[in-house]
Amino acid sequence: MAAVIIDGKQTAAELRARIAKECTALRRSGVLPGLCVVVVGDDPASAVYVRNKHRACEEAGIYSEIISLPAVTTQQALCTLIRQLNEAPQIHGILVQLPLPPQINPSAVIAVIDPRKDVDCFHAQNVGLLYLGTPRFSPCTPAGVIALLEEYGIAIAGKECVVLGRSNIVGKPLAAMLLARDGTVSICHSKTQGLREICARADILISAVGHAGFVRGDMIKPGAAVIDVGINRGADGKLCGDVVFSEALARAGHLTPVPGGVGPMTIAMLLQNTLTAAKLLSGAF
Repeated sequence: MAAVIIDGKQTAAELRARIAKECTALRRSGVLPGLCVVVVGDDPASAVYVRNKHRACEEAGIYSEIISLPAVTTQQALCTLIRQLNEAPQIHGILVQLPLPPQINPSAVIAVIDPRKDVDCFHAQNVGLLYLGTPRFSPCTPAGVIALLEEYGIAIAGKECVVLGRSNIVGKPLAAMLLARDGTVSICHSKTQGLREICARADILISAVGHAGFVRGDMIKPGAAVIDVGINRGADGKLCGDVVFSEALARAGHLTPVPGGVGPMTIAMLLQNTLTAAKLLSGAF
């Protein structure tokens, strides 16, 4: 039997509709949730992401501001701008679009963001709260993965969960979130030995390595939930994930497509975090 395809577009649309209703209620109390995205340079992929975020904010009733800076912007100038946004009452969420030009240290920039406005959940304070099990926000892509598992009734507690990739953006925080939900978690990376065997025993297999065709069918336990976070360009120029979709389809119990799986959930969770920040900063939460 073929896997159940997890529809991230539909789940994200339903979540965004709920967020829009909450934003309407919050505006009636005098609070308009606001997000500012700061872009440095002219990376084409970043431009697409920023446009999508701006459109999603408008549809949800969230005030959206985009500040575009030239690629030669200094780290000091960027940090000065962020400090100004920290004090801006109409801005509840601040997102600095990555990657940044080489003269700017992303960690130094993230450290300047007010943790209460850090809707990406990259600030050390928010990361610490996440690992303590008392999150202020949850990072957008990992939160989207968890939401999809919950939407499709895929149990995490007591299940063997394998995360491929140990990035600070996806792998590490996602492992913490699975652990907080009583999953038994393994994080695999480039130095992991016996990778195929580890993957093949996973009840939930999540790939975030950014390598097309990395996960083959024989790495998947029959009936497992397979979540593909990877976004790559195949040899034909089309978007694809880390998982060989046709092979996974014949073995997995649930499977996310690329595109249309985790991607739409990432933006929905950004809207959720912005709404949460507006409630926290306005005292409505």
